[in-house]
Amino acid sequence: MPISAPEIEILLRDAFPDAQITVQGDDGAHFAAEVIDASFAGKNRVQQQRSVYSALKGKMDGSNGDLHALALTTKAPE
Repeated sequence: MPISAPEIEILLRDAFPDAQITVQGDDGAHFAAEVIDASFAGKNRVQQQRSVYSALKGKMDGSNGDLHALALTTKAPE
C-alpha cells in the first residue's frame, strides 16, 4: 500500500515533536526528508538516521514495506 508524504511527516512528528521536518515526494514510494532536531546533538550521522528509521515503525522493512526509498538528511540545529 503506497504511503504519502503527510503520513511520513506524521510518523516523524510523533517521534520528533520539536523538529523541523520537511518531506517531499509524490509517487507513493520514493521520498526525501530532512529532520533537524536537538536530540541529534552529539550523535553521528548513522545514529541520527537510525533514530529516524526507527520512527518510521517498519514502513521500510523489506520488499513488503510501504516506503521503498527515502533520501534522508539529519542534523542538529545550529
